[in-house]
Amino acid sequence: QVQLVEFGGGLVTTGDSLTLSCAASGRTASSYAMGWFRQAPGKEREFLAAIIWSGNDTYIPDSLKGRFTISRDTAKNTVYLRVDSLKPEDTAVYYCAADPIAERLPSDPREWGQGTQVTVSS
Repeated sequence: QVQLVEFGGGLVTTGDSLTLSCAASGRTASSYAMGWFRQAPGKEREFLAAIIWSGNDTYIPDSLKGRFTISRDTAKNTVYLRVDSLKPEDTAVYYCAADPIAERLPSDPREWGQGTQVTVSS
């Protein structure tokens, strides 16, 4: 089992950039695929990005490319999500997720963090 803790949420202004962090722990953390989701009030959960822990492969849906960047620091067991040009519609709870099966992560990851709130003011 992997434990995930997100950091970096808060109140930001339209146009700002923000980097969220997700610290992973557990003896199998290095074998998991990691990713980010968000959920805004009244909306369904949305998949944002994924990264393969042991390699350098990343996946971001075409609709989000350009503003979202995922990266990881293997030495720190930490995955990052950078969001540029923030808009009020980016306001949501952002969740880190992990799964030992990369193909499953975008739809139904097994492990979740507690989430961190991001609020974008206009």
